[in-house]
Amino acid sequence: MLDKTQIAQRIAKEVQNGQYINLGIGIPTLVANYIPDHLEVVLQSENGLLGIGPFPTEDKIDPDLINAGKQTITMVKGSALFSSAESFAMIRGGHVHLTILGAMEVSENGDIANWKIPGKMVKGMGGAMDLVASAENIIVAMQHCSKDGQSKLLKECSLPITGIRCVKKIVTDLAVLDILPEGGFKLLERAPGVSVEEIRDKTEGRLVIHGEIPEMDFG
Repeated sequence: MLDKTQIAQRIAKEVQNGQYINLGIGIPTLVANYIPDHLEVVLQSENGLLGIGPFPTEDKIDPDLINAGKQTITMVKGSALFSSAESFAMIRGGHVHLTILGAMEVSENGDIANWKIPGKMVKGMGGAMDLVASAENIIVAMQHCSKDGQSKLLKECSLPITGIRCVKKIVTDLAVLDILPEGGFKLLERAPGVSVEEIRDKTEGRLVIHGEIPEMDFG
């Protein structure tokens, strides 16, 4: 199975030149460390920063420079700082090409639940609902199963929904999967050492398998 950094490394392969990209809290923030050098992309944070760089080394930490997850970050040449109101105007105006989010559940129709667990205190959904409603493309980074071994790729989400029919691709610690237009998880790649049978056993929703499924390539 993949660790969190490997999930981020694999997702970085989905990034395309010229994109404006929002990275959600958790695993998605790690993607900033793996953007290929030959690509020119702009990373956006909804607290009001355009032009996020890799995480800082110890000698480059600036406590006043943080992303939406309160992590210290760096800025690249040409970065801009502005109010969160302007940041959300950018998001809601459809100017973010790709959003990479974490999730607690994803349904086979592309619904996502990623902001609330009933009975637990939360401060709100943050920018997730705006992002999933506005981005051109949404990729989810998540663990395939919960800590108790239950699948998080479901027929229908059981937790409060963040967005409906919005997820396009999922990268888990076991697999890379597309959401089909008619519904269902199409298996594209499997993690090194992980079998198709294990992925099938740990996916509650409809899993679609066509031909031989290759192992992930991080090159």
